[in-house]
Amino acid sequence: MAVAVAGVLVAAGAISYAVAEDDGSQEIPAADSADAGFARDMAVHHQQAVEMSYIVRDRTDDEEVRRLAYDIAQTQANQRGMLLGWLDLWGLPKVSADPPMTWMGMGDMASGKDGALMPGMATNSEMEKLNTLRGEQAEVFFLQLMTDHHEGGVHMAGGCANRCAVGVEKRLAQGMVDGQRSEIQLMAGLLKERGAKPRP
Repeated sequence: MAVAVAGVLVAAGAISYAVAEDDGSQEIPAADSADAGFARDMAVHHQQAVEMSYIVRDRTDDEEVRRLAYDIAQTQANQRGMLLGWLDLWGLPKVSADPPMTWMGMGDMASGKDGALMPGMATNSEMEKLNTLRGEQAEVFFLQLMTDHHEGGVHMAGGCANRCAVGVEKRLAQGMVDGQRSEIQLMAGLLKERGAKPRP
């Protein structure tokens, strides 16, 4: 228990230090800022990617897809923790009455139809379908869903890289853009190996 608590304190301290030493800026972002909006929205976006990854990991024996799913789950869970940690540090709410993507001037695009709150997110029906598939069918559908998800994530992260004011968050966002673009290419290759393509 003591080790776990110590780990949390170290992580919190690292986040505090990163923000405090952020290019000399001590300013706290406003609740309606791009920094806060991105942190809230990407935390939600990432949570679905983690969920999809664990679903497919348990529905295929293919080591390459299982490894990719595990990497995505671990990376995005860690990034989500950082985003929520910053909101806590800034004393800002983790939810907003504004529609998702409002910080990008795209609040009207977040219809929330069938649970897809933001561009690239899978619908509730698609998540249910993924839960019914096994083997190569599960692999292909996961890779198609995650490609869409990453494309939406790249768009959002690029928005923060351009609009956010907190340097450490801008750098995290740019890292998301680079990492997810690389994974999109990897997933295109995995789909091709299975005689499939990304969805149009």
